[in-house]
Amino acid sequence: MTNKMKKLIGVLVVCLGFSFSALAQQHEERGGGHAQVGGGRQNIPAHGPARTRNAHPVEENRHFSDRQGHPEAPHVHANGQWIGHDTGRDDRRFHLDHPFEHGRFTGGFGRGHVWRLGGGGPDRFWFNGFYFSVAPYDIAYANGWFWDSDDITIYDDPDHPGWYLAYNVRLGTYVHVMYMGR
Repeated sequence: MTNKMKKLIGVLVVCLGFSFSALAQQHEERGGGHAQVGGGRQNIPAHGPARTRNAHPVEENRHFSDRQGHPEAPHVHANGQWIGHDTGRDDRRFHLDHPFEHGRFTGGFGRGHVWRLGGGGPDRFWFNGFYFSVAPYDIAYANGWFWDSDDITIYDDPDHPGWYLAYNVRLGTYVHVMYMGR
């Protein structure tokens, strides 16, 4: 074997070593095979949550960090499990006397419709001429959102008429939002 060939094989071995190391680190950062949260467009839920069958009682100071490294906010696992959407139709925090009083959102729902936030804040934010407001009880869960640049998707809320769920693609968290019109 020539010296050039030996050097080439050595370089290939080093490159492979770095590749395996990077893959192992990425696996570790994503929870070592556990259900990950957020992380970009590949983890956008295929659909919104199912209607709640066995409602979880509303608790003050509820915790959502169900695994190490998961946020202390309602979130969605990469397997599509919606953590925190389990209080059911009787959750008084999300009762509206006039559901959809500003109309219904018609821009498109779910994975195929990713929207870049255009500004505002939790009280009133927008994208593509559509305006929304975060539910008062969920404002704290949107603290880390970038209101002028995060990507979100919108889902119907099957348990709370008049509310939608805005999923933050970067963080993997979601909040209840009300459509405020165009």
